Amino acid sequence: MTSIVPAAPGILGAIVARDPALLLLAAGLVIVSLAAGVWIGWLFAARRGRGVIDRARQIGERLVEEARGQAEQEARSLLAQAEEEAARRREAWDEEETRRRGALEEAEQDADRRHRRLVDRDRALARRDQLLSGREQDLERRQAELESARAEVAELEEQVLVRLEETAELSRDEAKRQLMEEVRAEARRAAAADVRAIKDELQRNSEHEARKIMALAIERLSSDFSPERAVSTVPLPDQNLRGRIIGTEGRNIRAFENLTGMQLVLDDSPDHVLVSGFNPIRREIARRSLEKLIEGGTIHPRKIQQVVHQARKKVEEEIVAAGRDAVREFGFKDVHPEMVELLGRLKYRTSYGQNVLAHVMEAARICGIMAAELRLDQALAERAALFHDIGKAVDFEQEGTHPEIGGEIARRCGEHEVVINAIESHHEDCEVIHPIAVLVAAADALSGSRPGARRRTTVDYVRRIARLEELGGSFDGVRTCYALQAGRELRVIVGADRIDDDQAALLSHDLAQRIQAEMDYPGRIKVTVIREVRAQAVAR
Repeated sequence: MTSIVPAAPGILGAIVARDPALLLLAAGLVIVSLAAGVWIGWLFAARRGRGVIDRARQIGERLVEEARGQAEQEARSLLAQAEEEAARRREAWDEEETRRRGALEEAEQDADRRHRRLVDRDRALARRDQLLSGREQDLERRQAELESARAEVAELEEQVLVRLEETAELSRDEAKRQLMEEVRAEARRAAAADVRAIKDELQRNSEHEARKIMALAIERLSSDFSPERAVSTVPLPDQNLRGRIIGTEGRNIRAFENLTGMQLVLDDSPDHVLVSGFNPIRREIARRSLEKLIEGGTIHPRKIQQVVHQARKKVEEEIVAAGRDAVREFGFKDVHPEMVELLGRLKYRTSYGQNVLAHVMEAARICGIMAAELRLDQALAERAALFHDIGKAVDFEQEGTHPEIGGEIARRCGEHEVVINAIESHHEDCEVIHPIAVLVAAADALSGSRPGARRRTTVDYVRRIARLEELGGSFDGVRTCYALQAGRELRVIVGADRIDDDQAALLSHDLAQRIQAEMDYPGRIKVTVIREVRAQAVAR
């Protein structure tokens, strides 16, 4: 077919040239040839397609077989896992059933024990009811006997009263009045004696318990003490440094004093310099700056400014660190930053030579121990004692007493009302609203009045002793009085002919109240009133 078709145009051209009528016959032959070629091509393509389909069917069957095998394997694996899970759950259910059965048996045993106890209690109650009913009958019998005896006594009293009236020639009302007066006087004397005895016993017991609690608090606390002074001393390794510190026409010392706010004293001793001033923090900055300048040897206004700035920054960092360490030691977390900074400033504040930061931390430990012994809030007590002198951090910069300043600061920083009251009342400047405030005052007195804690001048002791003796001698009936133990005890001797025992007890109370109201003193002052009777005779 392929060889006939290319030659067709030449043949058809010859035929058409000879006979145009044969054109239709030639066209029909061409169409038949084309149809035959298409049909042969389709048969060939169909045969090839059936081969591809057969191969695809074989591949599909093979894939199906593989998928079926994989599915069967996965099904077997899942079945094995399901059987294992079922066995594990069955074991868990068995264990849970065993546990529940044991718990049920324990509950049944407990119920049996309770039932037996209830039965025993019912039997005991029944026996007690029987005993009480027997006692009740006995009491009724005794009550009847008592009523009969009372009637007999009343009759006898009536007879005795009649005979007494006849014998004493007094009416019954007059005798009753005299008897009542004697009974009242005797009762008054007995009551006064009982009151005095009860008061002495209560005072002994309370003092014993207070000493016990305070002794426990002090026994658990051990802290060293080193006195500090209001004037700092800086040694001079070389005498030539005095001129450098002063500078040309005094410019160095003026620059130093202007920057630090402290005064340098160089005339008292040739081998050291005194740094004097009321502000303890500025004094510490000045001391460090001067030591740094002396160590470096170079002293001029610019260098002084640089060294003072560095020392001030270092001291401020140490202040914050000291406050944080104090707060962290007691485990306080919600403390205002201003309170932390002011607490750190107490590191450079002293009171009668005692470091105030060490004092408040010591007082906080003592107060916490006493609060724990009395079953009060230990953390709140420690917090109140730690901040009770917070006003001393700025009392040299603001007007007012340190309890007033401290109370305002604590209130502004959102402290607890008990803490604020403890700060304001630890020197009895306001009313106490909580027992913790009393403990804070006691801890403050213990920390400040222990031996060696604070320095007192001789003049202070002499004035306090003189004032104590003056107050003691101002009461009527007092012959003489003596202040003992550096003013911690006042012994008053009264005249036995002017003051009795009851008045002596009242005098000790009034004198203690007046001392508490009119004097300022650390710790406590014991008032002892002595009523002495002396009898003398002369043998000749």
